[in-house]
Parts: sequence; structure tokens; C-alpha cells
Amino acid sequence: MAEDHEVLTTDEAAALLRVSTKTVLALARSGSLPGEKVGRAWRFVKSDVLAYVRGSDEARGAGTNDH
Repeated sequence: MAEDHEVLTTDEAAALLRVSTKTVLALARSGSLPGEKVGRAWRFVKSDVLAYVRGSDEARGAGTNDH
């Protein structure tokens, strides 16, 4: 789905996860939530955020799903 490849801001990712922006930034900095810094701002791919919520190994960069 094309909408899953939508790029989200930190605020949008936080709203999707229903957590604070501080939580999203902490997850991104720790590598738990895939994201990229663009200048001073973080950006997230919606499908990565949804995979993180589902607990998918893909969201953690493993590329395989052993579940």
C-alpha cells in the first residue's frame, strides 16, 4: 500500500503511536524505532512505525520474522 510508505514527522509518528514526541525521539535514538534525521528533524516511514507496533522484527532491522 502506497500510504504505508508515507513519511511522517515526529509529531505524526507520536500521534500514530499515541505516545509523546519525547518517547518517539528516545525510541529513534536508541535504534528501536527506524527513522532518519533530515537536518535537525527526524522522519519516519509509516510502514516502519506500524511494524514497530506489531512487534515485527523488520522494524528492528533484522529482516526476518521468526514469529
